[in-house]
Amino acid sequence: MLQGTGVLMGTLAASSVLANLAPSRAWALPLHALSQAEGETILQFGRVLYPHKTLPTAVYALLVKDLDAEAARDASVATLLREGSASLDAASGGKFTSASSAKRLAAVKHIEGTPYFSKVRSTCITSLYNNEMAFAHFGYEGPSWPKGGYLHRGFDDLTWLPKPPASASPPAG
Repeated sequence: MLQGTGVLMGTLAASSVLANLAPSRAWALPLHALSQAEGETILQFGRVLYPHKTLPTAVYALLVKDLDAEAARDASVATLLREGSASLDAASGGKFTSASSAKRLAAVKHIEGTPYFSKVRSTCITSLYNNEMAFAHFGYEGPSWPKGGYLHRGFDDLTWLPKPPASASPPAG
């Protein structure tokens, strides 16, 4: 049977862009293969790898969700994640999740290059940045192809660049 199960929980700040998108400000993530402590360690590991001070924890929880689902399907992944989380605790001299920022960073640097580091880092890239919550947070409108492309939607809405002269654009037609 499953060796570890737990639940990660949190709330979205009322001022967060995501609070307007979510059906509720409270969120919970049931874990099927990982324990709550392992899930929290992976979540904090993701925060060290890709730090965004204002990105809500709920977005980082997607990393845990994806890794937990993979661990539930593959016992070798579950073992890798359990042992890797324990290695972060050992490298931080206690619980990784309660260590200082400096100790967390040192622990992550200590395990850099391990299969655990690679697994979490590679999953984090997709889990963290390829979802609607991250898109909303960073102001990305998402892929253009389902909306007809960028030519007539978003192509020229850059507000941080100076306006090009009219001669730089082809005639409308």
